[in-house]
Amino acid sequence: MNTAAPALTPTSRTLTWCLHLLIAGLLTLAAVRAVAAGGPRTGAVLTVAAGCALVYAAGPLLPAVRRSRHAAAGWLAAVGMAWLVLIALTADGVWVAFPLYFLQLHLLPRRAGLVAVVATALAAITAFTAHQGSFGPAAAIGPALGAAVAIAVVWGYQALYRESERRRKLIEELTATRADLAAAQHTAGVLAERERLAREIHDTLAQGLSSIQLLLRAAERALPETATNAARHVGQARRTAADNLAEARRFVAALTPPTLDDTTLSGALERLCATTSAHERLTARFHVTGEPVPLPTAHEVALLRVAQAALANTVRHAEATTAEVTLSYLGDRIALDVVDDGVGFDPALLPAAGSGGAGFGLAAMRTRAQSLGGTLTLETAPGRGTALAAQLPLEHS
Repeated sequence: MNTAAPALTPTSRTLTWCLHLLIAGLLTLAAVRAVAAGGPRTGAVLTVAAGCALVYAAGPLLPAVRRSRHAAAGWLAAVGMAWLVLIALTADGVWVAFPLYFLQLHLLPRRAGLVAVVATALAAITAFTAHQGSFGPAAAIGPALGAAVAIAVVWGYQALYRESERRRKLIEELTATRADLAAAQHTAGVLAERERLAREIHDTLAQGLSSIQLLLRAAERALPETATNAARHVGQARRTAADNLAEARRFVAALTPPTLDDTTLSGALERLCATTSAHERLTARFHVTGEPVPLPTAHEVALLRVAQAALANTVRHAEATTAEVTLSYLGDRIALDVVDDGVGFDPALLPAAGSGGAGFGLAAMRTRAQSLGGTLTLETAPGRGTALAAQLPLEHS
């Protein structure tokens, strides 16, 4: 019976129809036996059985009974009253008590349902005893056993239903949590990619554009005096702009740096030092120590970017005359050292990372190293030059 109950599952719908058929069959049995017996109460039994069937059939058809527990209890009381009249007329109506147990346990709260089942069992026992004219164990065993079975079945089904609902809610929560986790991971990935692009732009395009600006300023100062010097500065600016254009195209194509396309990391660093020495008032020398081994692309890109940013900072801020760039293969790790003889500085006075100055460059270099499990250290003081060291671990098969 789906009265005042949650949405039915296929199993509960089948049980509901079985209950309908059971009540209809038992009421029909009582009516048939009354006709077969031919007693003086036959007409009354037929009338009451038909009335009980009609009252019962009205329940599933009334919207109020399906929506309201109070309306369902009232309908159940009407069915019970009709049944009491029936068992007063014939002992065959006692068997209708069994499906009534299920209705009471299903429609009423747990305590009220239990009380209703006990009262129905007592009424069935009393009516059967009255019709038999004497009390015996059989008169009590049948209704009592039926009540016990109904309680066990209904309460067991309700426990299973509650457990099923808990599992359904848990699955929904897990699904929602997984969706939230996926969204969080996506957001984290987007933020990480933005941070990576910020480092790439700062270490390549921003540094290159700064060099172009310095070169064009030098050309502007040289124009009134020497056209040759101005042309040289403009040519250097043009070459730097071409390099930056190549870097910009690399971002779009998501490829490795152009400086690593056709050479090793050592070759790229040597070319970087040569280019810096040719274009700037700084002598940059490159050294390699240890036995070279193949490096992961991520390590090569990170070390090249650190070297580019370090030399750019040296040119712009250190007022140095020489810089030593050393790539060291140390077996289980790779190290890059950039040492200059410039004016140095107080690390405590660095601008914040978000200000767009050298503070961001150092923070970006340190982030690059840490993202690959490495470290970046800086040693400097006013008047003592600057030494920057980046180390990355290597995995050996």
